Amino acid sequence: VAQHFLVSYHIECTDEVKQSVVNTMGTFQDIVAEKCVEYFERYRRRTFVTPKSYLSFIGGYKAIYKEKFANVGSLSERMRTGLAKLMEAEVSVNQLSKELVMKEKDLAVASKKADEVLLEVTMKAQAAEKVKMQVQKVKDKAQAIVDDIAIDKAAAEEKLEAARPALEEAEAALQ
Repeated sequence: VAQHFLVSYHIECTDEVKQSVVNTMGTFQDIVAEKCVEYFERYRRRTFVTPKSYLSFIGGYKAIYKEKFANVGSLSERMRTGLAKLMEAEVSVNQLSKELVMKEKDLAVASKKADEVLLEVTMKAQAAEKVKMQVQKVKDKAQAIVDDIAIDKAAAEEKLEAARPALEEAEAALQ
């Protein structure tokens, strides 16, 4: 009976496995029939295994198989999608790795140029500092001369003021 109802039902397996499923279903039906006899002998109550209960068993198997097959198909599809995404990610990572290598080369060149510019700026700053110090020395010397001149001027003006009354008398006497 199971052979008749399962021959056209698609089960994802080999013909040998399908035949084993059919045989196992028949074995279960026989075991249930034996247990019905044992139940009668023990409790004196009759239970029967009918063709309808056997067909229900086969129908239940089909329903469970269909549900589990759909679940496995869904999981398989999710796995395929996940693998596709992983492959896309691998391609992206490889591409980004290549770009990173190029950027690192560019960065190394830019860093070298920046070091050269920094060295040049440092050298120019040191040269400018030397010039500034020389200018400061000249400025200090010039300031010392200006201070000396201011002192001499003040002394000369003081002497001029002291001599002014005599100069005015001399001018008044001439003229």
